[in-house]
Amino acid sequence: MVDGVVRVTDLLDGHVVLDVQCLDRIYLNGYVPRLQVGGQVVTFMRDHLGYPIPSPAVMDRIGTSFRRAVDAFADDEHVPVVRFAKHDRTIEVMRRHVAAQARTGRSGVAAFGVAQEFQNVFASTGPERPGSPPWFSFYKADRRVTCFSFYLWDTDFGPAFVKVGSYLAYPLKVWVNGHEWVKQQARHAGLEFTELSNGFARCQDPQRLQEICARLGPADIQAFVDRWLERLPLPLTVADQAAGYWWELSMRQVETSRTLVFDAPRRARAFAQALVADNLDLGRPDTVELIFTGVRPASRRGRPIKHTQPCRTSVVTHATQVHVNAYVKHSRIKQYLKGGRALRIGTVVNCPGDLRLPPPAGPPRRAADQSPCHQQPAARY
Repeated sequence: MVDGVVRVTDLLDGHVVLDVQCLDRIYLNGYVPRLQVGGQVVTFMRDHLGYPIPSPAVMDRIGTSFRRAVDAFADDEHVPVVRFAKHDRTIEVMRRHVAAQARTGRSGVAAFGVAQEFQNVFASTGPERPGSPPWFSFYKADRRVTCFSFYLWDTDFGPAFVKVGSYLAYPLKVWVNGHEWVKQQARHAGLEFTELSNGFARCQDPQRLQEICARLGPADIQAFVDRWLERLPLPLTVADQAAGYWWELSMRQVETSRTLVFDAPRRARAFAQALVADNLDLGRPDTVELIFTGVRPASRRGRPIKHTQPCRTSVVTHATQVHVNAYVKHSRIKQYLKGGRALRIGTVVNCPGDLRLPPPAGPPRRAADQSPCHQQPAARY
């Protein structure tokens, strides 16, 4: 061992004042299982809504009604409306609105944003000849549509947002943060702690804090979504829900983390120096990558798992900040310093297939919808 190089075990031994494992950022898709193929759209319009001829005009009528409901909600609730520009960092734009709602101590919509975004929605084709009997067929396609992002402050979850597409089948996105949920639960329980950005720096009772972290599960998130879908304007109605046309949640991106808080910032700095030791990145470039093209993790049956992305590890240096990333397929494990005094180890899963989760039972998808892991439906949450 070269003198001056610090082992991880040396840093951890007796120098960690807080060790917390918690769900971090949770990003979910919402999809309507009964509106995933063209035939289901026909059934929805004809048998459920009562239109004798299923057509794009029906979709336009629902979308117009939804947009008017959003405008009325903003007026009635005095909610700020923000129109996002192309390169806006939406969370930065909305931060002050969410902070203002948080200061009230009440759950509420802080603001909502409006933007044109590409979404996987239904398009249609119709008669090609003038005078032909009216008929329409429906198929999935990526189209630029209006999306409404409702930025929330929730007394249980803290900051969150729900995004709704205005075009059938009304794709839904939900974002919550596990650390923020734990902070709210700790406050409700009277547990004292010191915040560290998206995490914790100190806590009077670390074991109790970890117990709260372990409580967060799918039922809590489902209850949060159900609660807000009752309050927000939506393109689907209570009658639609009663008939089985409602959203189910699936995983888009889920991040778990472990945070080790050192007793002194110099411990964190020593760890960073060990990461960028000269024998790894002579000259200190911005990025170093180790690529393992021949590595194929084995499945349960011992067969290699096929994937096009090579396994690789990278060390990224921005000024004095160092990030280590290990990539496998669509997911990664990242390791970095937080607030100059804590080591954050996060596992980011972008595809349920990486966890060998099966897809949900439901209607078959077209071949074009099979490969991208971010498209819904994915594994049910």
